[in-house]
Amino acid sequence: MYEPIRTQSVHTMAAQRCGMRGLHRSREEELDIRLAWHLTALLTLTDELRALTPSRALDDAADRLADRITHMRGHAPLRAAPTAGRATPAHITALHQRAHQLAGQALVVATTTGDTAGESLAAERLSAHAAALGITTAR
Repeated sequence: MYEPIRTQSVHTMAAQRCGMRGLHRSREEELDIRLAWHLTALLTLTDELRALTPSRALDDAADRLADRITHMRGHAPLRAAPTAGRATPAHITALHQRAHQLAGQALVVATTTGDTAGESLAAERLSAHAAALGITTAR
């Protein structure tokens, strides 16, 4: 016959031992993680662009992205070393296109969470990559 389980699951006990509230994150926590991921990916692309086309604007953007991620996660982001290669126009364009997409995704998540600092940074990067791609907005 069926007998009800009277003990906690191994997962619940492990979560309690680690000080976690449970195994599931709230929607806000998931969105914060997603925003940090988008910003980290954007930082990686920015570092790649900095290596191929050095500029003070990209240096500043990378510093601000790293600062925002550090503020969100409580520690500095891991940063990959940029690849060594030639800066072909097609490659630079592809990097800007991907960065533009990531900045747009980060903007959506930051707006959803009400993260005004993240929203401002994402909107700025979106505009910068749009300008690099020659994308203009109708006003």
